[in-house]
Amino acid sequence: MRTYVVGDIHGQHRALVDCLAACGFDNTQDRLIVLGDVCDRGSRVKECIDELLHIRHCVNLLGNHDLMALDWARLGLVDENWLSQGGLLTMRSYGEGGMPAEHISFIERGLRYFEEDGRIFVHAGFEPGIPMDRQDAVLLVWDRTLVDSARLAYESGREWGLSEYREVFVGHTPTTGWSGPEPLCVGNLWMLDTGAGYGHRLTIMDVETKAFWQAACME
Repeated sequence: MRTYVVGDIHGQHRALVDCLAACGFDNTQDRLIVLGDVCDRGSRVKECIDELLHIRHCVNLLGNHDLMALDWARLGLVDENWLSQGGLLTMRSYGEGGMPAEHISFIERGLRYFEEDGRIFVHAGFEPGIPMDRQDAVLLVWDRTLVDSARLAYESGREWGLSEYREVFVGHTPTTGWSGPEPLCVGNLWMLDTGAGYGHRLTIMDVETKAFWQAACME
């Protein structure tokens, strides 16, 4: 089994399909770790979740946009901030029928983090030095303190890293605000949100080799 990780998808179905095809992903044999934010900003959220449901070994992490979309899907809550941040496109993707139960269940099953072999995968970040099962759940999907710390080191040329993990993979903060639409590594932190939600690129990476493939986002 090969393991791949994909950055924030944000409703970009064509880019998702293209990335999976480019890396030769096998829906029955390979594993895909989704770093959260499948929902919002792009127009084909429904198709994206349909695609992920066809992957036998899919580890889906919760992103802040997924949680906001879930509030709408389950409870009918429509927050104005969510609408302005791409929520309207999620609603349009599903039409008058709303999000089906299978899709709601897919998001509900999403993890706040995933650990394996000294690696940690999380949507936004976490507080170093605190066990993951004691982390603030909101921080895991919203906070940028960890990434900001890495950015300060990156911009000043200082060495930076997290001693408790071999590698850390995050989404949430687009690399386009730093260096461009490619994955960025600072110390042992990998940033995989390469701006799919803003019309840039979606990235999928082989966790072991760090080879990556990208697709343009236009939906």
